Amino acid sequence: MSTIQTNSVDPTLLAAMNGTKSSANTIQSAQDQFMKLLTTQLKNQDPLNPMDNAQVTSQLAQLSTVTGINQVNASINAMNANFQASQSLQAANMIGHGVFTPGSNISLTTTTNSAGVNSTAGAFGLNLPQNISGGTVSITNAAGAVVKTINLGSMQQGVQTLSWDGSTDSGGTAPTGTYSYAVKAVSGASPVTPTNLEFGMVSSVSANSQGVTLNLANLGSVAMNSVVQIF
Repeated sequence: MSTIQTNSVDPTLLAAMNGTKSSANTIQSAQDQFMKLLTTQLKNQDPLNPMDNAQVTSQLAQLSTVTGINQVNASINAMNANFQASQSLQAANMIGHGVFTPGSNISLTTTTNSAGVNSTAGAFGLNLPQNISGGTVSITNAAGAVVKTINLGSMQQGVQTLSWDGSTDSGGTAPTGTYSYAVKAVSGASPVTPTNLEFGMVSSVSANSQGVTLNLANLGSVAMNSVVQIF
């Protein structure tokens, strides 16, 4: 796995942009070997029962078919490498941005503004399949105990951004760290199951054989195609 930094060039990208000669060499080697075998076969054929044109044409057609398939495969591999390189460059532009991805974690952090005032907050979200008339969010700590219950009002279908100020049901302030949450929502009398979204800052981007992943501070790595919203 290679990590793309904004001040360096990923070797994977260089390899993709410069191309590879292995596929072309393999195809040429197969052609050379086939022609050598065919020439040897023609030289050593039975003069009383020589190969006819149909046999030679058939073998040449088989070579052409195999060569064509190899060339198509080589082209697809090159296109895939170029696509991944392009995707990696696009993903690198997301470093320093916040994203929503499916998940049920809340990273509660404390920041200090220019006036020296500290504030604690944790962002999270919901992707609602339909409008809701109400619901609750239960936030739990690492021990599984509920530390905060947030009542939801009516919300529209789609991605909704929510936040938690760190306050607890007991009147205190929760320590910074990672929490999890569960949601119960309704539309009238019918339950609604939203997709929980967790917020993370993109610290770096990684590219491997499985594709491009975003490394989120405090939340680990997620696939680029799992991003629901970018901030």
